[in-house]
Amino acid sequence: MARMGQVLALPGAVAFAEQLRAAGKTIVLTNGHFDLLHTGHLDYLERARALGDALIVGVNGDASTRRLKGPGRPLVPAPERARLLAALNCVDAAVIFEEDTARALLDAMRPDIYAKGGDYTPGTLPEAPAVVAAGGRVVILPLLPEHSTTALIARIRRLTLGADECR
Repeated sequence: MARMGQVLALPGAVAFAEQLRAAGKTIVLTNGHFDLLHTGHLDYLERARALGDALIVGVNGDASTRRLKGPGRPLVPAPERARLLAALNCVDAAVIFEEDTARALLDAMRPDIYAKGGDYTPGTLPEAPAVVAAGGRVVILPLLPEHSTTALIARIRRLTLGADECR
């Protein structure tokens, strides 16, 4: 079985999921950009992990993050974001994917539970029908208020602008 807490390529992540499934474990998968890891992410990932026996985290690749989040993003390259996530106790493995949605990742991994944050609803989550069709369950988790990468970047920008004004 794969060592816990590592970054895997998709074939390795699929093999890891198959090993977990063969052992009767409940697999939870979530995904996101996770640019500038913060306590909101940690809270969300801990809640996701509590839903099953293993948590696998899909990390949007750099090109996908740029397309979805805009110019200047990501601030941290995907291999570094994946490594940071994999180092968390609540994460069993991380896998980078390049598509704008996690549909192909979900089709390959076939998790028992697909967890997403409260900024989604089952009706607005493009992957939800595929998860349900494969026999999985979608769980929407609450977000920690006032904790987002976008808010953190805005705060840093305000600090930088304030420093410039003091010169």
